[in-house]
Amino acid sequence: TDSDCETRICSRDDRNRWDYMAASFHSWLQEPGRLVFIAKIKDRVALESALLVDGGETVVIQGLRVVPDLRGQGVAGALHKHLTDYIRHHHPEVRTVRRSRGDQPSAQTLTKDVEHKLAFSTNLGPFITELRSKLLVQTNSRGPVTLNQQQADALILTDHVVSNLLPGQTMINNWEPLKPMEANLEVLHRRNLMWIADREVEPTAVSLCTPPHGLQYRQDALRININIFGQSLPSVCSVFLAQLEALLPSLHGYLIFLIFVHPELWPGLRQFCQNKAGVSFFKDYWEVVFLEADF
Repeated sequence: TDSDCETRICSRDDRNRWDYMAASFHSWLQEPGRLVFIAKIKDRVALESALLVDGGETVVIQGLRVVPDLRGQGVAGALHKHLTDYIRHHHPEVRTVRRSRGDQPSAQTLTKDVEHKLAFSTNLGPFITELRSKLLVQTNSRGPVTLNQQQADALILTDHVVSNLLPGQTMINNWEPLKPMEANLEVLHRRNLMWIADREVEPTAVSLCTPPHGLQYRQDALRININIFGQSLPSVCSVFLAQLEALLPSLHGYLIFLIFVHPELWPGLRQFCQNKAGVSFFKDYWEVVFLEADF
């Protein structure tokens, strides 16, 4: 059953205790334009998914999972070959393949990279208060604005945002790289994102935040992904704080934040997040690499 597959994929090793797959698996099975391939060897399971984007001209490869005792036996390669063969046969309009990964690849077409940070807290209130006091010292701006869906759709397609803020002119949400085009807006709508910018017109920082979801890391753990686009440190700090403030009323438990920012901004954002409120860095540094190639 679907639940059996989820359990066999999303358990056992330590990494999977905070993996997104358990929260995504069932929605992936229902998502338009997504293909999910599952290989079963007796009671062992492997999975890989492909999402058709960019009006059907690009496929984003996601979610490769092989249970630990089957790794190194060619399962991943066989599953990926089946996936690509299927797409070439049933979706000949696909011209480009895109993927993200958390390690440095071999010599391939490297098109984008951002950085990925994690921190956790069991009480956001004092942490937010401390960050707010720091931000008052850094900037006197009027403050960020929360965008409705119509405003967000219009903003992310503007030349200003695409050319000046997006890494590699690519919209990135939780390891999912999408070109900023109307054909991909529906994909973003499905993610129920919170959009916040430092200003509504020609912003210097735009952020998106995913809804919290549970983890196997511990019973009360929640994972939240915040992508921030822009290279102005005060603006990035401002919209990061605004995302936390928007989340504060509804969040309780052990919170793990994954923060995606431009590589050069991490030292400054890390310093901004140093605190006396008991919030710690879960993992200090993780580079996310985006690859794109002809299909």
